[in-house]
Amino acid sequence: MTRAIGVFCSLASLGAAVAAMAWTHRFMGGDLRLFLQPEALAVVLGGTAAALIVSFSLRSRTGAMGAVLRLARRRTPPADDLVPMFVAFAYTARRHGWGAIEGEIGRMKDPFLARALTLTVTGHAPDVVRDTLEIESRVSGERDEEHAQVFDAAARYAPTFGLLGALLGLLRAAQLEAWSAGVSSALAAALVAIVYGVVLASLICQPLAARLRARARAAARCRDLTIRGVLVLRDGASPSVVEERLSGYLSQGRSPLAQVA
Repeated sequence: MTRAIGVFCSLASLGAAVAAMAWTHRFMGGDLRLFLQPEALAVVLGGTAAALIVSFSLRSRTGAMGAVLRLARRRTPPADDLVPMFVAFAYTARRHGWGAIEGEIGRMKDPFLARALTLTVTGHAPDVVRDTLEIESRVSGERDEEHAQVFDAAARYAPTFGLLGALLGLLRAAQLEAWSAGVSSALAAALVAIVYGVVLASLICQPLAARLRARARAAARCRDLTIRGVLVLRDGASPSVVEERLSGYLSQGRSPLAQVA
């Protein structure tokens, strides 16, 4: 529910920004139909897409688009959910043994958590568990950063192609011998191309890159918590010790032992 509200607020903010610019244009006496310039849109979107194709592999581009779509749903449990989960695992391991935890692995939606618990319950040495999970976490973090870089690059390319569209519009105007409707149309397309480039970069690409990096930081924090959590469980720590060693990941004022109880 919280995630859906966040997505709605983001879309509403984007709509409000566009509406504010449209109202300002109208208030100054402009015509909104001026922005209906398919040639300018084709230059900005087509040029930006072509530059991204040259700059990034197909896997990186599709991964970035998939990461944006996944912003609307939660993939990794937040730290406030993971810490009570590890406290509950400590209770389960003490009362029923590791076999009880192993039976819950198949029902977990977080693949990294399932992988970490699998390595732990199968009896691997702590150093092997730590090294394996840290490598996987680092690779996941690098992949998440590459997704954000795709939109960073798009934010750099879009204004440049907006300027290119403006130059093309000016060249078109220069070919006309006298001031006419054609000249006005060419100049309008030139200016609107710049607007398209700036809006695409500032209201879409840069915010998406920032959101992806925020999501990546949260996921990395949860992976780090998972690594520490399984190592604490591997040591046979009591629920109170698990709480003490992992409580730094929690939001203030939350008690995992109280939630488990």
